[in-house]
Amino acid sequence: MIKRQLEGMKIAILVTDGFEQSEMTEPRKALEAAGADTSLVSPKNGGVRGWKHHAPADRFDVDVPLQQAATHEYDALVLPGGVANPDALRIDEQAVAFVRDFVKAGRPIAAICHGPWTLIEAGAVKGRTMTSWPSLRTDLKNAGAKWVDLEVVADGPLITSRKPADLPAFNRVMVEAFAGVHAHA
Repeated sequence: MIKRQLEGMKIAILVTDGFEQSEMTEPRKALEAAGADTSLVSPKNGGVRGWKHHAPADRFDVDVPLQQAATHEYDALVLPGGVANPDALRIDEQAVAFVRDFVKAGRPIAAICHGPWTLIEAGAVKGRTMTSWPSLRTDLKNAGAKWVDLEVVADGPLITSRKPADLPAFNRVMVEAFAGVHAHA
């Protein structure tokens, strides 16, 4: 029997075109299997396109346009990677403000691969132990984080992971961390 430890939780998944598809779909499946209600939030209206490494993949409907998304309506946030997705989000002032609001509220955020780029821009990494795709190591260190090469790291409200191969560990730790916050709500 599947444990529904996230029943009643609302989780935002912030993406724009160019996210690594498995880094959105697999965490979303894990969250929904645990009972959470997920919403794809995007600065793009209508739909967004995932990628499988360097090739365009499937299109997904945006559930909530970013300009209509209110941080207080969500219990947690997921930041998928890919290169283009977080690179576009980190220069979108509204996306950065959305992430920053989660940080200020102390709500959990799970980021994988290049997803921590948006956390850096939101000022959320200083003093945290984190992991990411290896090319972000210097960026995270320069922003004040301690970077480690592990499949998943949980440090306070931040859960980070390196790559699609780490998704099973990322999903497990993310669900556990989100459940821990939900139990105390």
